[in-house]
Amino acid sequence: MKLSKEQSEQFDRDGYLFFPSLFTPAEVKVLLNEVPALYAQRRAENVREKGSDAVRTNFAAHMYNLQFAKLARHPRMVEPIVQLFGEAVYMHQFKVNGKLAFDGDVWQWHQDYGTWKNDDQMPEPRAMNVAIFLGEVNEFNGPLMFIPGSHKLGVLDAQHDTATTSYPLWTINHDTIRKLVERGGIVAPKGPAGSMILFHSCLVHASNCNLSPWDRINVYLSLCAVSNHIRRFKRPEYIAHRDFTPIECLPDDCLVKDYDVPLPWKDGTPEAALKPLAAA
Repeated sequence: MKLSKEQSEQFDRDGYLFFPSLFTPAEVKVLLNEVPALYAQRRAENVREKGSDAVRTNFAAHMYNLQFAKLARHPRMVEPIVQLFGEAVYMHQFKVNGKLAFDGDVWQWHQDYGTWKNDDQMPEPRAMNVAIFLGEVNEFNGPLMFIPGSHKLGVLDAQHDTATTSYPLWTINHDTIRKLVERGGIVAPKGPAGSMILFHSCLVHASNCNLSPWDRINVYLSLCAVSNHIRRFKRPEYIAHRDFTPIECLPDDCLVKDYDVPLPWKDGTPEAALKPLAAA
């Protein structure tokens, strides 16, 4: 999939692009059918909500689940990022976020690159996020909120919040958010299952808790330019990957046809991937 000149200009201006219904219902069904089994596993890769058994995020499913391994190599999300960066990319992070009905907690205001810089020593914000909706995202079930244009300001001051939720984030203070919103407003792309958002790693974003009776399950793939790979392995490998091999795309029909892909963690996560390593 190739971005048009207008799309590239829009991305540069706003920091994100929204593609409604990019994946078909059949493709989405293949992925969504895998989620209950993923969330049921008692693996380190499943981070649960504070005070609840509901899964907040599942990491690295592409390392042990066939369907998500194929998604990780899908040209519809890899090719636009290669086009924008002008070089090959590798998978820095892979998440299936489950903002489950009634139990899905907030994600505070943050920039993803803030965490990648502070924790992983990623040199530059030459990494991109892709969000793929596995169900409808509406105004009630905790849609992603973006502050358009905030990526232009670079890395903002942030504090390491380890208390609000079960997953620590480098979060941005309320006064800064007020000023950013006065400057750029807030948008929340919503749409049917199969929609995709591509957004800059410095774009400030958040999401509310889900008090609705509808799950909001999104896949998040964070792709980094190979030359920009992380320099520190402070976090476990299932959270911040250490394999910088360029992604080789499968054919566009890979979600609905059989293709052979490696599943190195199918029989369990290696001990070395469960803990940090010394700084590189």
